[in-house]
This record gives sequence, structure tokens and C-alpha cells, in this order.
Amino acid sequence: MPLSRDILDYHFNLASDIPLPDGVEWLYPYDDTETRRCMTLFYEKYYNDDQPRSLVLGINPGRFGAGITGVPFTDPIRLSEECHIPNEFHKRQELSSVFVYEIVAAMGGPEAFYGAIYISSICPLGFVKDGKNFNYYDARELAEAVRPFIVDHIKAQIALGIRTDVVFSMGQGKNFKYLTDLNQQHGFFNEVVPLPHPRWVMQYKLKSKQVYLDQYVAALRKALEQ
Repeated sequence: MPLSRDILDYHFNLASDIPLPDGVEWLYPYDDTETRRCMTLFYEKYYNDDQPRSLVLGINPGRFGAGITGVPFTDPIRLSEECHIPNEFHKRQELSSVFVYEIVAAMGGPEAFYGAIYISSICPLGFVKDGKNFNYYDARELAEAVRPFIVDHIKAQIALGIRTDVVFSMGQGKNFKYLTDLNQQHGFFNEVVPLPHPRWVMQYKLKSKQVYLDQYVAALRKALEQ
């Protein structure tokens, strides 16, 4: 079975029935017909094989990227213009997606990039509180409530045939610390490498963006050469 089918089956069967702290709600896009259609086209286009990929883990899906399209760090604009998958979503850009697709371009385009890299998140489902994005680590009780869910998720990604020599954390702070703690406990990966979060770069370090693009490309290429 190709990797695409395993990825789609996994996401389309994710359950969001874990009780969450008051005021926090799941961001669950997989009931939407357009999301499922676009995900199917994306993964069948770029993952229709059984080749191992290096894993990059973000935080959790956001409202304007994977929370809509179902594809990590891919907003409706990038899905249409870069991946050539027309969609009916409102064409609102997500800053993280803009940065990620500059990395994709620097590494040879979507076919080359996704042929070697698999992007997911530490928590496969996102959260909303007061109508805004909420990260799994933004409240201690939330991080603890979803920890078993996250452990199962990482195990499921490894079961896809993902490489375990190194994993990349999108986020050098709390995301990296959480992933490092999990890895020390469970021994998922040989090495956890921190990289700056795309939104942090776009929001606070835009004038130095090329420095961080170069950092990403160098780190990913080094891993692929091993």
C-alpha cells in the first residue's frame, strides 16, 4: 500500500473525543468534503510510493493552514499556486505557509521536497479558544490531557515507515522541549533538531528571513545525505 493511502486513512480516522479544558475546542477539518478531496489529491500526488521520508514536526494545525486544507503548512493559496490543486477555500494566506513554500522552492519544488520530507505536527489536531488558535502547550492541563494522544500519533507516524535517525522540530522553544522530553522517555528518534518556527521568522525576523531559509535548507539536506 502506498504511503499516501496510509496517511489518508490515519487522518480521516482521527478521533477528537478527548475531553479538553474549559473553553478549548478541537479544530477538526476532516469532516469537510472539500478538505478530504484536497488532501486526497495532495497525498496521492506527492506520496504515492513507499519511500521513507525525514520527519518535520510543527506544533499543531492552525485555522488558516492545515485547519482548512488538511495539509500541514499549506494554505489555500499555496495549495492552488504551488501544488496546482485548485480548491474552493477562501484564499487567505498563512504566514507560516509562505515561509515553508520558500523552503520547498529552495529545495527544488514540491515534487523534490515532498519526495524526501514528510511534514506533520506534534499534535495532529489543532485547538481553538475564544475564536483564536491555541497551541497544545499554551495551557499545562491541555498539554497533559493530550499527551497520550500525541504519543500514539508519533508512533503512528513512525509506523508509516518514516526515518527515525533524526526528527526536526519546527520551533526552538516549547515545541522542541516537549518533543525532546517525549523522545527521552520513548526513544522515538536518534536525534531531535530544533529549527525556528516559520511564523516566528515571518512575524519577528522578516528582514533576516534568508538566514533562516538557509538554515532550514542546510539542515534538511544534511539529514537527507546521511
